[in-house]
Amino acid sequence: MFDRVKRRLRKVRTPHEGGATSAARPAAERPRQHNLFEAAATYVSACAEDDQRGIDEASSWVSPEALSFGVNELACRAVIALARERDESPQSVARSLLGLPAA
Repeated sequence: MFDRVKRRLRKVRTPHEGGATSAARPAAERPRQHNLFEAAATYVSACAEDDQRGIDEASSWVSPEALSFGVNELACRAVIALARERDESPQSVARSLLGLPAA
């Protein structure tokens, strides 16, 4: 019975191609995983600096939907931080950043 379990575990740990799976490789050998907030921060920074290479790289880290969510979250946090710093409402700060007249 234990032999069957060992064989099964070997199959799970080693794919049919004969190499180790990415899960079986040490963390130092695996490609770095980026989260959506890291991608959003890099993407927005690259956009602000007109860095197309940085934009393309950050865009490849996560799905377009995840990147959009991250950019939206970053925008919300930035507007809230500026509103607190300026002692203004988030709406007036957002409109000001976009060059829109006060509501």
